[in-house]
Amino acid sequence: MGVSRRDALRLGLGTAALGMLSACALDTSGAPGGVGSGGLVFYSTQLSTTAEAESVRRQILAGFGEEVQFTADPSTTKLLDRVRAEAQAGTSNLGLVGALQGEFATLWKEGLLRDMTDVVESLGDRAFTSRYLDLARFDGRYAFVPWISASYIMAARREALDFLPAGADLQNLTYAQLLDWTRAIQQATGSARFGLPAGENGLLKRFLQGYAYPSFTGGVNTTFASPGAVTMWEWLQQVWATANPQSVTYGFMQEPLLTGEVWVAWDHAVRLVDALQTRPEDIVSFPAPTGPRGLGYLPVLGGLSIPRAVADPQPSIELIRHLTDPARASTTLRTVAWFPPQDLGAIPGGLPPGVGQEAETLQRMVGTPGALASSLAVGLGGQSGAYDKVFTDTFRRIVLDAGEVRGTLATQAAALQGVLDTAQARCWTPDPLGEGVCRVG
Repeated sequence: MGVSRRDALRLGLGTAALGMLSACALDTSGAPGGVGSGGLVFYSTQLSTTAEAESVRRQILAGFGEEVQFTADPSTTKLLDRVRAEAQAGTSNLGLVGALQGEFATLWKEGLLRDMTDVVESLGDRAFTSRYLDLARFDGRYAFVPWISASYIMAARREALDFLPAGADLQNLTYAQLLDWTRAIQQATGSARFGLPAGENGLLKRFLQGYAYPSFTGGVNTTFASPGAVTMWEWLQQVWATANPQSVTYGFMQEPLLTGEVWVAWDHAVRLVDALQTRPEDIVSFPAPTGPRGLGYLPVLGGLSIPRAVADPQPSIELIRHLTDPARASTTLRTVAWFPPQDLGAIPGGLPPGVGQEAETLQRMVGTPGALASSLAVGLGGQSGAYDKVFTDTFRRIVLDAGEVRGTLATQAAALQGVLDTAQARCWTPDPLGEGVCRVG
């Protein structure tokens, strides 16, 4: 019997946790840093579901000449704690780390990563896009090598297209038109068929942080309680009235799209790809909407770096060369649906139909005039969970509990400032960059 991605995520958390315990128990006596009794240790917060991790072990790592132990766990806290502990011990059992830009920012700030500038420069033939190279650079040096990328997009069943508002362009929707569209579907069918991933494993927090807030306010933290934020939350209250009530349980939107529970949805591209691959003629993808301040979107960049405590980095560098090779990038794209941060035209074999449709959608979104690219939270360290909780709690109070918008934002703004103060975090894009702790507005 097949395993759904929702179940894979649930199972993957437990499997990764067991894998981490196993990795911690490796005997490293007499072994160079980064190499344990099970071979080179590759630890990642990404590709952590059961299906993804197996694809890494069986296909993506295939052909590499040395034995590699791949261990994945999505917990940022566990990653930070482990790298810190091994740095204090003076030797690293981790040969290679795969993580997101924000996680690397914290490790770099604490001086726990090797300067990867020489490695990036040696990989000039990989044709990394300049946008992703910029994200990999801190303080004028490269903290990591770009590895995998993705973003969040919209998808709809074709029967929903009959109810688009007059004059609306699916590839250039506004948030107002999206609301009119979902209302029209609800009125015509008698059912609420819009969907957001608001379940425990869903990524609604990213919709708020990288899409709704930038599109309505031009920022995130510095505009958290601004007049534009009030307008955004009022819009969200209205569109939620057109959402399938089961949205509070959804982790991956591809499943309700395939069953017809939902006709229009937003989610991470990886969490929509099965629907587009399974029924490419019946389900279409399109960019996120544009708001009063532009089209806010969140490019997601995963990278590869070597802990500073690794005594001999050469085996890790060779593994990076393997993982970023265009042929291996093609395997990654086909098996786990994460895009290489490289020119897609250089990827051999072309793109499968569903993945190709997503790639076109992402290119349209990035190319939209006035598009506002946000960063994932940078420099939060162990406060990442508390930061996300501010946004999900605000959603619960305003949208699910029908709370008063301005008063709730004032209360939650104080909570958000507390998180940023604890982390001593500077602002990140799209908020204005500067020195000192980011100030909530």
